[in-house]
Amino acid sequence: MQTASTNICERLCNKSISEISLLLNIPRSTVSGIIRKWKQLGTTATQPQSDTPHKMTEWGQCMLKRTVHRSHQLSAETIANDLQSLCGLQISTTTVHRELHGMGFHG
Repeated sequence: MQTASTNICERLCNKSISEISLLLNIPRSTVSGIIRKWKQLGTTATQPQSDTPHKMTEWGQCMLKRTVHRSHQLSAETIANDLQSLCGLQISTTTVHRELHGMGFHG
């Protein structure tokens, strides 16, 4: 007995990316990405994300808290520039926003 996935596979095996895209009504880029993932990993299941550490260390978070407590009126851009010039800490404005939000500071 054939399963639904077997039927789909048999139907799509000899089709081009464009034909599959039209048949399934999904973008060509999606079809291409799925095929690439299957060839590389042998699966289309979502893979766990890498264990990349937080961009900001505990020391950096401490410095960020200290800076904010000294002056509540500083912009995220000013804080990022201050941390870079004073401490040599490379940090983007987006990271400052995210970290401040995570610490409970909302502005």
